[in-house]
Amino acid sequence: MEWPTEAMRFTIEDMTETETLDTPSASGHATKYTRNNPYFSTVTYNELLTGEGSEKETRHVELSLEEGMTYTPGDAVGILPENRPEAVAETLTALGFKGDERVLDHYKVEISLEEALRTRLQIGKLARGSVTQLAKLAPELEGLKVMVGPENKARAEEYCWGREFVDLATDFPGVVKEPQQLFNILSRLTPRMYSIASSQAMHKDNVQTTVRVVRYESHGRDRQGVASGHLGDRANTGVLMPIFLHANNNFRLPEDTSAPVIMIGPGTGIAPFRAFLEERQATGQPGDNWLFFGEQREKMDFLYREQFLGMHKDGVLTRLDTAFSRDQHAKIYVQDRMQERAAELFEWLERGAYFYVCGDATRMAKDVELALLDVIAKGSNGTLEHAAEYLATMKKQKRYQRDVY
Repeated sequence: MEWPTEAMRFTIEDMTETETLDTPSASGHATKYTRNNPYFSTVTYNELLTGEGSEKETRHVELSLEEGMTYTPGDAVGILPENRPEAVAETLTALGFKGDERVLDHYKVEISLEEALRTRLQIGKLARGSVTQLAKLAPELEGLKVMVGPENKARAEEYCWGREFVDLATDFPGVVKEPQQLFNILSRLTPRMYSIASSQAMHKDNVQTTVRVVRYESHGRDRQGVASGHLGDRANTGVLMPIFLHANNNFRLPEDTSAPVIMIGPGTGIAPFRAFLEERQATGQPGDNWLFFGEQREKMDFLYREQFLGMHKDGVLTRLDTAFSRDQHAKIYVQDRMQERAAELFEWLERGAYFYVCGDATRMAKDVELALLDVIAKGSNGTLEHAAEYLATMKKQKRYQRDVY
């Protein structure tokens, strides 16, 4: 079983409090809106991008911005989700609490247990740390004892795989005696960071993103991604959503607007490249643009199809290559299209093209890098060692940038 990932770049659990509080805006100045002081944005648009029959549920979401909130293509929007009410209710039942019990949150503010489980605590994907902390409350329980300590790491991870906190609370009832203990057992509910899919030069008052809604069944329960489920089920037009903007200065269009750009963005990895292309179109940047997009089926999964085809027709998008893996017997991916276009790809690199990748880090990004090395080796009549040196030079020049998750 593979744990499903949300269509997100990263969470910010590992940031220090200082870094979080001083979230930079795209202009480089600290913004007053942060994860701890979010802007309550209005959802102005939330529509399904994928067609009927698709195996994926991918949505386009637009959120209002206050005057003065700015971002740059390549940045992310942080969304503070809530756990779904059904999951909160199931967790309360498993714990044997009503929900009106009073607790102190991370800032020592008194709130109800129901609000804490809905807005403050991570009750989704079960962490090994939660098992360890629960075991401290009941060291005599053999079922918990066998999952504690470095020597039992594999067993604990096997148990956590595909489970949520409600499963742990159900399997070991009565261990949590006081609601406040949950703040030691559970991690803080963190924002989810989504690549921005729009250019503010084209959309002055809003920020847009592309979200794959994660839904799955595991251990006899229906589950969903915390943030993607929130956006998929409970973020209709008019709903308020707490957000903030986060700069990503390591993923930027070239300062030289005439430089060619090659973008590899399968699935929701397309988001920042829609922003790149809108920016170049809106500001009249002359550089050539080449997009590789991949998904399962062209009929159902070609995200932003009409817009990209229109850009290609208008010349904004110089080259558009697609790879729809399930439309033929042999699966074809973006890295396969790169290999097919190897000669021209290398010509673009020799012209100083910037090469960008966004999407899955586990497999896609690695496969794309291997294909890129092969393209360079073939184009330069060199070895893979030479290609690695060529790519290292591109990295130093910031001509090879990745936004992977």
